[in-house]
Amino acid sequence: MSTSNTTIYINAQQNVELQSEDVYVKDIGKLTCSDEHVLAKVKAIKLHHFKKDEPKRQVISLLKVIEEIDKVCPGASVESIGEPDVMVEYINVNKHKGPLQMIKLIFVAMISFFGTAFTIMAFHNDIGINDVFTKVYEMVMGQQGDGYGILELAYSLGLAIGIIVFFNHIGGRRITKDPTPIEVEMRIYEEDVNKALIATADREGKTMDVQ
Repeated sequence: MSTSNTTIYINAQQNVELQSEDVYVKDIGKLTCSDEHVLAKVKAIKLHHFKKDEPKRQVISLLKVIEEIDKVCPGASVESIGEPDVMVEYINVNKHKGPLQMIKLIFVAMISFFGTAFTIMAFHNDIGINDVFTKVYEMVMGQQGDGYGILELAYSLGLAIGIIVFFNHIGGRRITKDPTPIEVEMRIYEEDVNKALIATADREGKTMDVQ
């Protein structure tokens, strides 16, 4: 079957996580073609196999993908509308199971909780929040306050509500459909890390590319 007049469109992703040791063209992104038989052949092309003694991250150049496609479908035209390089990461899900993973999760949660609490207390102590409340109480009531009162209670409730609104979560439920600030920052951080890893692999000559 001739493929000289066939056009294959590839929308490659920047980062791909796989649970399989074999990497196929279908794993690196979305593909479309007017010929379903050609599309099936292209999706089944194997690009890489992760061995036990090699890093679990591999950067694959789209030029390498096009080269492999040309071997199977000579004469076919390939149009890339995605990323020029794809970082493929192999994740062994069986490695992350068991009580050790739960211990790690609890440990990180405790650090996050107590670390945040300590930061808030240190900030309040640094700005002298108790002195501020005392001054405000004396200005409004005309006398010195005796301990904690309505100002401290309102501030504590407002702080909790502000954190909930800012992070857009109540427990496991989202308040609105908008992404939370943490999610936005994590996406930006993930993109920066991917770009750095791809650039490093290219600089060190570890990218799967055409010869």
